[in-house]
Amino acid sequence: KPHRVDTFKVSNDPAFEEKLTDVVGLYLAPPEQAIVLCLDEKSQVQALDRTQPSLPMVKGRGATMTHDYKRHGTTTLFAALNVLTGEVTGRCFERHRHEEFLKFLKVIDAEVPGGQAIHVILDNYSTH
Repeated sequence: KPHRVDTFKVSNDPAFEEKLTDVVGLYLAPPEQAIVLCLDEKSQVQALDRTQPSLPMVKGRGATMTHDYKRHGTTTLFAALNVLTGEVTGRCFERHRHEEFLKFLKVIDAEVPGGQAIHVILDNYSTH
């Protein structure tokens, strides 16, 4: 059962240990007077719309919805998790390029109080 096998990859970056220490430090002890955000993206999200309205939960029956849907193409979700508060900021964009990533960073920058430092934790995907 391959779906029950956990895999991992060890970095061959010579500065891996130093970078790991920095990232773990941001999670465990976020700096005062700064915001620590963990950013990621999910591309190829199906933009679906149900053909009929959903029915709400009632006593004795869960919510129901039709399995029929209308496709509206795909979208890319960019999201930022505030490590300290757990608050998530997200935006969807039609494309998945560095231009959209920069737009998302501007959204975050506009939401942060002026003068407050922002620490961003990212993976190494090419759009960054």
